[in-house]
Amino acid sequence: MAYVGNTSAGMTRPQVSPLAGEPIKRADAERLAGVLKAFADPARLRLLSLIQSAPEGEASVSDLTAPLGLSQPTVSHHLRILTEAGLLEREKRGVWAYYRLVPSAIATIADLLTPPRKRSARKTR
Repeated sequence: MAYVGNTSAGMTRPQVSPLAGEPIKRADAERLAGVLKAFADPARLRLLSLIQSAPEGEASVSDLTAPLGLSQPTVSHHLRILTEAGLLEREKRGVWAYYRLVPSAIATIADLLTPPRKRSARKTR
């Protein structure tokens, strides 16, 4: 099976979709489930949305605490999970860390969850 991308935690995402018609291997399912768990939290979904919609496509923890209504340690925890899942990149500048989405990781997850017939129809439009 071919793999796409590496996360900072060393996990890889399978390139074969669990909806492709062939059974997904246990290890691949576990890796994919780990990434999907990062999505499976309302605060993390909001973080992805807030970062994506930020004027420069990036944000620091201090930019995100007030809109979420969560403490700095809680926001940092969620950002760490998203970063380890390979969905965010982190860049340290001085004492601040800035986060931005990894578009290829988001696109890979979308493709994995799109049945092959729908995927080919979407590309021809």
